Amino acid sequence: MILAVHQPQYLPWSGYFDKMDRADCFCYLDNVQFKKNEWQNRNRIKTAAGWQWLSVPVHYRFPRKINEVKISRQSDWQRKHLQALISNYSKSPYFEKYMPFFREVYSAEWESCSRLNICITEQIRRFLRIEDTATCRASDFQLREDPNERLTDLCTVLGADTYLAGAGGKNYMNLKPFREQGIRVIFQDFRHPVYPQLFGDFQSHLSVLDILFNCGPESMNIIREANSRKGKR
Repeated sequence: MILAVHQPQYLPWSGYFDKMDRADCFCYLDNVQFKKNEWQNRNRIKTAAGWQWLSVPVHYRFPRKINEVKISRQSDWQRKHLQALISNYSKSPYFEKYMPFFREVYSAEWESCSRLNICITEQIRRFLRIEDTATCRASDFQLREDPNERLTDLCTVLGADTYLAGAGGKNYMNLKPFREQGIRVIFQDFRHPVYPQLFGDFQSHLSVLDILFNCGPESMNIIREANSRKGKR
């Protein structure tokens, strides 16, 4: 069984869902330190003037964990994010198909950044038809604090014999704890697909919303084909 683990992100990019799609189980790593100004409370969309950040304002003090970070209510960020999607994607082919969900999300009151991220990600993966991957939250388990031991603990408790790491893991992961537990480690090698976009030349590494609004139900097939596979494995 293949396990992938990743921090909950806001409107994640296509590579996040490629990782989820390759795994039998995907665990939201919501009980590690929140990293300000990374991807846990913001992401990018494409506009006529280039890319634009969509950022969720948060109350954060070091070293709070991701699932402890609260959303600030001092700004009307929901209205701004909704209007940004309308302004920049209303002419995309599948805008009307997916916007009812986002209208609902941005009309709700959210307290937890982690819960917001997971709610959105779970619905997007259903839009992408990633149906066979189970999901869970790391905060539901008793785990050791060492980063590598935390991952091997998750593999053990979830019954995984293979851990799917991000490509960057090659530079910092200590593989010894995995070998000692008999867990094979493989690394994601994501190749970003090129697909039809609005507003001129293609731009990669945006939120997955960009491919979703432009390519609709074919989005996951496009991601899989760019990564040399037709099905899940």
